[in-house]
Amino acid sequence: MLELGHLHAQLEASKQLDPLLETLVQEPVYEFYPLGLGFRGGERTRRYYEQFFVGFMERIEHYALRGEWASEVAVVQEYDITTAVDGLRETHRVVGILFGDGERLGGERVYASERCVRLMTGELFDELTPLIEDAPPG
Repeated sequence: MLELGHLHAQLEASKQLDPLLETLVQEPVYEFYPLGLGFRGGERTRRYYEQFFVGFMERIEHYALRGEWASEVAVVQEYDITTAVDGLRETHRVVGILFGDGERLGGERVYASERCVRLMTGELFDELTPLIEDAPPG
């Protein structure tokens, strides 16, 4: 899992879209917390990364990996990301959980502020849908 998570992060950092998408299942799931919003599907994932590379990564001035943890089912990475937006510098703390689904990644759970999620998702933000948790029985 750690090797797959590192490959995914490396491909993302180098903006290699098709190889990056190959690390994911056909219908990945992306969830953003604490907003409780997300998206699913291969087409939306492609659009997300296309805009992420141009709309978000181009604004990054600095980033630092603060910590990383791995198990058989997931890789957790905590980052500080400093962006330049409209002449202002913003630092965001982001925790991403890349979770496995068979031999590939099933998607990612991202814990970040609403501001950061809006920057990361760009125009796709308006297409995010509420995450509906299964109600407990009874």
